[in-house]
Amino acid sequence: MPDTIRIYHNARCSKSRSACALLQDKGAELQIVEYLKAPPGRDELAEIVRKLGVSAESIVRKGEEVYKAEYQGRDLTEDEWLDALVRHPILIERPIAVRGGRAVIGRPPENVLSLLDEA
Repeated sequence: MPDTIRIYHNARCSKSRSACALLQDKGAELQIVEYLKAPPGRDELAEIVRKLGVSAESIVRKGEEVYKAEYQGRDLTEDEWLDALVRHPILIERPIAVRGGRAVIGRPPENVLSLLDEA
């Protein structure tokens, strides 16, 4: 299933909807993960972060109320950030698209098209 693009999606997010539409318009096969209904586990999140090539903190949505209430201004380790994302999946940036060994954040939504270039 290496040609399938797994997209962590929130249907209420316009950027997430746009990213899905762009990929579908290009004929990409999508596996849509509604991550608020079926949150990724810690190992899956760690793998996503690794494929993105970033820290867990960098995929945290810092405008969310739970971030402001519980995490703003705190200096957490990578493991602590992963735990926070598992505990509060609303904090996960979206959309995130994964294909093979690569992942991209769909902000702007056109970023996801780079996964189509992968052989």
